Amino acid sequence: MNHTPISRITGTFAVLAAGIVLAGLVPAATAVAAQASPASSEQTSVHKKKKVKLEAKADKSKVKVGEETKLKGRLDVIAEGDGADALELIIVQKLVAGVWVDLSNGSCKPNGKFVLSLSFSVKASLTLRVFHPETEIYASATSSVFGVVVV
Repeated sequence: MNHTPISRITGTFAVLAAGIVLAGLVPAATAVAAQASPASSEQTSVHKKKKVKLEAKADKSKVKVGEETKLKGRLDVIAEGDGADALELIIVQKLVAGVWVDLSNGSCKPNGKFVLSLSFSVKASLTLRVFHPETEIYASATSSVFGVVVV
């Protein structure tokens, strides 16, 4: 068989085109297989989590080392219906190098108020928030960010 430069280019182009077509079919086949697989219990769950709103603020924005300050707030259920009787976890978090770190925790009934007492042992300027983690019934929520200066 006599190979001319043009026939080599044509052959290379044909192999390249076939590779592109096959590469496009593999992701499509994977997507079809994923759709055909049985759905997990999370995907088929008809129970929609109730949304909550979390508000919190510090009693004092400036405290002395060792002095106690109170964080006051409210956890409100946005969805229709009354709140449950069970206590929900709320976590006070501080911002450290761009990451929220748990500082303290407490609990609160949905549609209820909470008061948490905190004291700090070192001088610092803290950025805080209160966080409610997702549960089987409620979605997660965070309060607005607020600051406390410890002098």
